[in-house]
Amino acid sequence: MLTKRIFDVVLSTMLTIVTFPVMVLTALFVKIDSSGPAIFKQMRIGMDRRRAYNGGGINNFHEKRRIDLGGKPFTMYKFRSMVKEAEEVLPSLVDLRALQEPVYKLRDDPRVTHFGRFLRKSSLDELPQLFNVLKGEMSLVGPRPEAQRVVFLYDGNHRKRLQVRPGLTGLQQIKCRGSKSMEQRLKYDLEYIRHRSLLLDLWILLRTVFVVISGKGAY
Repeated sequence: MLTKRIFDVVLSTMLTIVTFPVMVLTALFVKIDSSGPAIFKQMRIGMDRRRAYNGGGINNFHEKRRIDLGGKPFTMYKFRSMVKEAEEVLPSLVDLRALQEPVYKLRDDPRVTHFGRFLRKSSLDELPQLFNVLKGEMSLVGPRPEAQRVVFLYDGNHRKRLQVRPGLTGLQQIKCRGSKSMEQRLKYDLEYIRHRSLLLDLWILLRTVFVVISGKGAY
């Protein structure tokens, strides 16, 4: 929807300008706190139906085979809140093939750095995604984009959350932040998709501020 895209560009531009000094300081503290790049980049799945190659997938096979992810892959940016080897260590912490639902969240993740805990609690690690919004890969409000390894596990019902552009925040984030239940997350994502409007986006953005300040459900 054109009006939503205009809304995203105007507001994300303003937020980028206002928060740029904070982003610079945050990047500096990330570098001081632990070795590795300040920005963490990860392939996430957007909204358009495209094809992507699985270079490893959930079984760590290295053959290339075409997988219908149900959405367009893009590189999402975050301030790094984990050790630089976090992606390589993940298989030793989570067996994706054993998950009952295509979702996981570690409460006491040993990969999170000291400063990273503050970043996650305050949600400052998400600020670089303003650039994803400006690039048109994300919206300010929408279902959160998931990693390819998780979308590989989606069924037809889960893929319904890929109908719209993923968001920096969403109805799910203000209703059940930190929830590990895919059923609960999907409920709010689909509710947003059914009733989305600029007024709803504004309400979610305002509520997000209060949720972040309260720190409820963050870890």
